[in-house]
Amino acid sequence: MSLKKSLLLIFLILLVDQISKVYIKTHFILGESHTVFSWFKIFFIENEGAAWGTKLSDLLPISESVGKLVLTIFRIFAVFGIGYWLWDIIKKQSNRTLILAVSLIFAGAVGNIIDSVFYGILFDHSDGQVASFFADQPYGSLFHGKVVDMLYFPLIDTTWPDWVPSLGGQRFRFFEPVFNIADTAISTGVGILIVFNKKAFPKSAQKKEEKAEETADQNS
Repeated sequence: MSLKKSLLLIFLILLVDQISKVYIKTHFILGESHTVFSWFKIFFIENEGAAWGTKLSDLLPISESVGKLVLTIFRIFAVFGIGYWLWDIIKKQSNRTLILAVSLIFAGAVGNIIDSVFYGILFDHSDGQVASFFADQPYGSLFHGKVVDMLYFPLIDTTWPDWVPSLGGQRFRFFEPVFNIADTAISTGVGILIVFNKKAFPKSAQKKEEKAEETADQNS
């Protein structure tokens, strides 16, 4: 994959991601949902932490504000690292699978960074109201924005049978997480690296096979 195609893919993902987030933020109240299908809903939530809503302040003796700042700065460094990796593999003309995967991961990481860095100064809050874009009284500050999530797939929504130990009568829902286009890009990129590992890293896979063959020959 060429640099132009990689940049085009990144641009399209960022465009769709940000348009969807701005639309949700300016048309939905926090916690509002819209059923598209029984197994797919648009459900507006905001994530102040990392994956699954985890906050550093829950793990370390620091305030939520400091934890949010540290997390955002870490994400920025991570984006620069992924960006350098992408530039390097394109420069070395690595295979299409690897470049595609890293492009997806980079686009998704940048998409969520935009929320974390800028949304706090662009929007007012969404609690009990529809937020305004370029608000006079924004809900946060630079580097303290909240990531907008809206894609929700409750594929299974039922109750555990009473005979199931410990869980009987409790609600069971799959798939529980609410995510966004950027998260989807990241997950897809990581999935490609895992499923198509040998295609993404052909030299590494070949070296492992050669080493395994050498070990087998030595033991025979």
